[in-house]
Amino acid sequence: MSIKNVIAYEVPTLDPSDTGDKVLQLMDDNNLGQLPVVVKEQYVALVQESDLLDWETPEQPISASDFLRYSPAVFVENHPYEALKLAYNQNLSVIPVVNGENVYQGAATRESLLKFLMEGSGLEGPGGILVLEMKPIDYSLYEIARICESEDVAILGTRLFSNTETGNIELTIKTNRTNLDALANSYERFGYTVKELYGEHSDKDNLIDRYNLLMTYINM
Repeated sequence: MSIKNVIAYEVPTLDPSDTGDKVLQLMDDNNLGQLPVVVKEQYVALVQESDLLDWETPEQPISASDFLRYSPAVFVENHPYEALKLAYNQNLSVIPVVNGENVYQGAATRESLLKFLMEGSGLEGPGGILVLEMKPIDYSLYEIARICESEDVAILGTRLFSNTETGNIELTIKTNRTNLDALANSYERFGYTVKELYGEHSDKDNLIDRYNLLMTYINM
């Protein structure tokens, strides 16, 4: 999948002749913290709300400012993960997309990237969530999937996280089953640590409430 599949075409573009006040209004109307400047289809810069709020003369066109030098972007051939990384590292709500000639193709937004993550993770469907903790040397997705299959549980999505504090790996598994007690017991028999479990009819730490809370948060 390329980034073009998560472009949000409703993101407005700016012209250097637009005033700071106009840009601030556009940002407010669209609930966005940045907007791209495009001239003759060429991507020029990404204007940030924080720069405009600090600007002493917002009644002037943004071409008169000194903040049209910031131009983060991803290429249209990139995977959406590249946009996610850029958004996270630079705290962006808008990620401009260009081709090899710097022609503006559109922009991904935090919301369109979140939708991509949701659709690809299986979180929207029913089923429980289980988090395993293990040493990196013990990580084998094949073995983890085999144990799931032995309990007649399907894996709908996974997320891998390296805990820098412990040095361990944490694997979040979204499944098609809500009752995961038997699966959790199987993993523990094979030496895995079940760090967290979110599913119905579980007797660990009021898991029903925790699962419902997680689903409520995800669906916000």
